[in-house]
Amino acid sequence: MMKIKVNENYSCLKESYLFSEIGKKVRAYQEAHPDKKVIRLGIGDVTLPLAPVVVEAMEKAAREMGVKETFRGYPPEYGYDFLREAISAYYKRNGVTVPAGDIFVSDGAKSDVGNIVDILGKNTVLIPSPVYPVYMDSNLMNGNRIELLEAGESDGFLGTPDLLDGETYVIYICSPNNPTGAVYDRAGLKAWVDYALESGSLIIFDSAYEAFIQGDYPHSIYDIEGAEKCAIEICSFSKMSGFTGTRCAWCVVPASLETEGGYSLKKMWSRRQATKFNGVSYPVQRGAEAALTEEGIRECAALVEYYMENAKIIADTLRRVGVWFTGGVSSPYIWLKCPKGMSSWEFFDYLLENAQIVGTPGEGFGEAGEGYFRLTSFGSRENTIEATARLEALLKSGV
Repeated sequence: MMKIKVNENYSCLKESYLFSEIGKKVRAYQEAHPDKKVIRLGIGDVTLPLAPVVVEAMEKAAREMGVKETFRGYPPEYGYDFLREAISAYYKRNGVTVPAGDIFVSDGAKSDVGNIVDILGKNTVLIPSPVYPVYMDSNLMNGNRIELLEAGESDGFLGTPDLLDGETYVIYICSPNNPTGAVYDRAGLKAWVDYALESGSLIIFDSAYEAFIQGDYPHSIYDIEGAEKCAIEICSFSKMSGFTGTRCAWCVVPASLETEGGYSLKKMWSRRQATKFNGVSYPVQRGAEAALTEEGIRECAALVEYYMENAKIIADTLRRVGVWFTGGVSSPYIWLKCPKGMSSWEFFDYLLENAQIVGTPGEGFGEAGEGYFRLTSFGSRENTIEATARLEALLKSGV
């Protein structure tokens, strides 16, 4: 037996990650029912191919890698300047100033969300619930004290700092929210920025779904005055450009983020990345750059529009059968109330057994998600139409 010590904080985690548990259940069902077609509307994975302008840029970059004069080895751990500048220009399109030097390119928003705890000490962490599991799990792994700020139907699943007492926190905010689809307006985000500035807190702002926003809502925390003094923003090409299998994202750590003792979070994150990260490949970064050109933004917007039409199909179905839901307007997710008083896992089994549809139980996003269920619009149009027809028939039948 080994005598090494381990990180005992892992014992605080659930035995299985939410989506791993879902995959296990689905595999067992398919093995028992090989003749049934299962339609997956659970994991938020895209199904459309990359935009043509992205593919062309990646092909060109790959050919460059085969020529001595244009070959490149290790990429900069913070990202090539051409992509950082393209991301900075993307922010400017939305009226937000983010210097290219504050942008760090990575292989995914999930990676950044999980890794950002490396540069933070033993803080009290405030996590709105329901919310993406990685916020909770990464802090449990680090042994941090966690407080949950529960949101629900009464506040549109948008937690506010109104009842907080001024304590200093690391605050996680996701807008548009995964899983609920709720999106903060400027007043809502300003309340959080004001609280962070007054209490000396840090906001970790996840804007991975900003490309889905419809209407006059902020696409970035830096749309709010003062946010550069209290917020880190994490965003991704995964959903806006279909990069779930290509892997590219970014993290903004403003130079103005300083803590007591004179610590610069930007310098610390830069040091962390230099030590533990070898960068994103050149062809992928060229593809990401192409996604942010005028042509790329148009082509990627067409992908988003396709998924949002799927969301409308799901939403229209739920309205017809009288099921309460939110989301699906500024988000690819539909967050519905489980019918017949079922728990979220009961409804998962009910859908899988009776309609061969896979969704995500709300309980997996925190206790406040119990009794709710997430469906995703990232499926194909054909499968979305078939799944909603099955769902409508099942719920109308009362089986």
